[in-house]
Amino acid sequence: MTYEFMQQYWWFLVSLLGALLVFLMFVQGANSMIFSLAGDDMERKMLVNSTGRKWEFTFTTLVTFGGAFFASFPLFYSTSFGGAYWLWMLILFSFVLQAVSYEFQNKLGNIFGPSLFQWFLVINGILGPLLLGGAVATFFNGSNFTVNKMNITDSLQPVISQWANASNGLDALLDPWNLVFGLAVFFLARILGILYIINNVDDANIRARARKRLVYAAGVFLILFLAFLIRTLFKEGYACDPATGLVVMEPMKYLHNLLDMWYVLIVLLVGVCLLLFAIYKTVTNAAYIQGIWPGGIGVVLVVLCLLLCAGWNNTAYYPSNIDLQSSLTLANSCSSEFTLTTMTYVSFLIPFVLAYIVYAWRAIDKKKIDREEMATDDHTY
Repeated sequence: MTYEFMQQYWWFLVSLLGALLVFLMFVQGANSMIFSLAGDDMERKMLVNSTGRKWEFTFTTLVTFGGAFFASFPLFYSTSFGGAYWLWMLILFSFVLQAVSYEFQNKLGNIFGPSLFQWFLVINGILGPLLLGGAVATFFNGSNFTVNKMNITDSLQPVISQWANASNGLDALLDPWNLVFGLAVFFLARILGILYIINNVDDANIRARARKRLVYAAGVFLILFLAFLIRTLFKEGYACDPATGLVVMEPMKYLHNLLDMWYVLIVLLVGVCLLLFAIYKTVTNAAYIQGIWPGGIGVVLVVLCLLLCAGWNNTAYYPSNIDLQSSLTLANSCSSEFTLTTMTYVSFLIPFVLAYIVYAWRAIDKKKIDREEMATDDHTY
């Protein structure tokens, strides 16, 4: 295992965690529709309990995603999480609202009633995917930061990375293409949320409403995603010379990446087909409730390929719009060879962790959520 191989390997793992995070945001997508999918308090209770049994998977994956970035590419962590902290603080605040909402909406002494906390879930369901999508879009559109590693010798202010303005990350939301991708992720989360609810909640009324909203969500998502993808493939990208480390602009860089890495392109197309199949089958067949699985696998594959396209094939995965040579690449932002080697051996335990997650998921989902359970079970949200 060479140093370069471990850099590529850890970018793959970080990308896989990011892809799994997007899939698990079906929790946010479903929460954003609590009041539109449910017709009464009992139906809202079923929806809240359905997502409430999975929200910890999403939150844990978000934390793991950040931790993996910190360990493998610490310069990105210090630049983005440390510089664009207002954007990340808003994301984390929305997830804190989610945790508080689940735990307190039906607690004794809640003077505000459950509706307020359910609206907090809606806020998280909107802001979480939108802001995370906007943050990921900066991998292709760049951010406003500078990096000077010589600052580490400054005993008074040893800060390597600095944000170029006082917005500290909120400027990402001023780029319309970042917002386009953020909205695409939001509607993708809604698609996954609908597919999950149809599978997990055994209620004919909820499933009928969900199928109607799936058509709308899928249509808007496809328009937004295709617009962002086509624009990204044909715009200039950030290429890195592996010999000198110099970052230059290259026309249609991301299209070239997919053509050079044909295997990534094939996986991307397979992922798109799986998602489209899940949507079509769910809309056209009222008896089909398994769409979350082909759709979820498709989303993981598509997001994984997009992130690989952003970092592999000598590409600057976190470009700087202020100073092109401050852009972060796998080579100039990764941990030491010793750290990556040690972490690589630890990563061999990942299959055991995934096996436990599958086991826990199956144990939770042994029985579909229905009205009878909500009326008789004392351990509900």
